[in-house]
Amino acid sequence: MVLSFIVCILWRNKRAVSPAYILIFEQEERVEKIIRVMIASMEPVGEEGGARTLARCLRDEGFEVIFACCRQSPEQVVSAAIQEDIDVLGLSSISGRDLHLFSGVSKRLIERGAADITVIAQGAIPQEDFKVLYAAGVRKIFSPGDPEEIAGWIRENVGV
Repeated sequence: MVLSFIVCILWRNKRAVSPAYILIFEQEERVEKIIRVMIASMEPVGEEGGARTLARCLRDEGFEVIFACCRQSPEQVVSAAIQEDIDVLGLSSISGRDLHLFSGVSKRLIERGAADITVIAQGAIPQEDFKVLYAAGVRKIFSPGDPEEIAGWIRENVGV
């Protein structure tokens, strides 16, 4: 990073710069940060199929995807999210019984100073739970089905 700063100063002042440094500088300018997404399913083992499918689809869309194993507590999910330095945390539920778990994840992220992680939810979530989840910090809730819609939303709404 310091080398890039020095090369940038020299480049802008039109001083002599070694071609090797110019190449490094030009390559660093073109590098895009890949959005890192963690998909967490708090469902029992065997009921995480939707989360696995979503993880594969997001990977195929060019995101870096981390899949968190099943049956984790909100604290375990938050710890993994912070440790992995993710941009988006996708919570998946097929049963629709995870209101308290999803809310717990959002609250713990804020408590641990990781409010910059965008939390989304996907699955069979009852409409009456949406208001509570949005109030808890979930940014967007998706119904089961269209991973391309989720990928598009992430690209449009998550700045990295």
